[in-house]
Amino acid sequence: MGKLTLEDVAREAGVSLATVDRVVNGRAGVHARTIERVQAAIRQLDFRPDRHASRLARGRNYDFRILLPSGENDFMKILAAEFRQTDVRMRQERVEIGLTEVDVFDGAALAAALDALPRTIDGAAVIALDHPAVAEAVNGLSDAGVPVLTLVSDLPQTRRARFVGIDNFAAGRTAASLVGRLTAGRSGKVGLIAGSLALRDHIERHSGFEQVLALEYPHLEVLPVREGRDENARVEAAAAQLLAENSDLVALYNVGGGQLGVVNALEASGRAKEVVFVAHELTPLSRRQLMRGTIDAIINQDAGHMARSVARILLALREGDPIVTAQERIRIEIFLRDNLP
Repeated sequence: MGKLTLEDVAREAGVSLATVDRVVNGRAGVHARTIERVQAAIRQLDFRPDRHASRLARGRNYDFRILLPSGENDFMKILAAEFRQTDVRMRQERVEIGLTEVDVFDGAALAAALDALPRTIDGAAVIALDHPAVAEAVNGLSDAGVPVLTLVSDLPQTRRARFVGIDNFAAGRTAASLVGRLTAGRSGKVGLIAGSLALRDHIERHSGFEQVLALEYPHLEVLPVREGRDENARVEAAAAQLLAENSDLVALYNVGGGQLGVVNALEASGRAKEVVFVAHELTPLSRRQLMRGTIDAIINQDAGHMARSVARILLALREGDPIVTAQERIRIEIFLRDNLP
């Protein structure tokens, strides 16, 4: 049997070709009973639409928008580069990916950036601050028919379509296990630095970390978390203060960005080989410091996988295709200097 066409579906359903085209492409103006007849014919024939042809027929490319943090976070720069590469690859699939940088630590600014997105776009993804105005902006886009993905940091209480990122609670637990093992039974204090406890990924990592240390490594005391907004200078100041105030500091866990700040503080203190440092994200800087021994372990999430996953999920949501959960699951990676890729 030759390849099925829309004409075959129209003949099976007893409707016009134009009606089938409207149903397949989700356009308005078709009675509910007619839609069911067309869908029944599609199921009966096991018809699979030619998605590329459908995109050609739309007369324009899909328009996806990504909101990423401004600033000096190295991982976010890598993620932006991966989205740009994904955009280049997806152009031949009639998909365009536009990037906007915004201060994600500023709830009002992030909400304004979301509100400014045209309601004509086909999908969006955002690294979301846990803020009422941001949640309302995400819900506003979703209610306007724009599927929104949260990326890296989730907003599960909103009407976002899906979250793309690692299990951040598990990442924090993993960091605690690494600290517990790498400190090799030494007693002392552990410092935590987060970008912001208004970011759910940082909250969850912090919570998972404290839970495991309290249960499994009671000889390690977790100090109150410091916030550094993922900025190297602020993170360095926080790390330097922790080192200066705690002669019995045995480990540092930086929940977010600003790894250079921790490295600078450790090296300035002369305690880089003494204090265990667990960091997030494999970047050129963190790779070098892992090889040198200033960083002891890195917990990573694959930026390329995340960018491709966002594009695939938004496309699937727009075209009504199934999402392959196993393919889109972002896994936690652990790097020591012995297993660097």
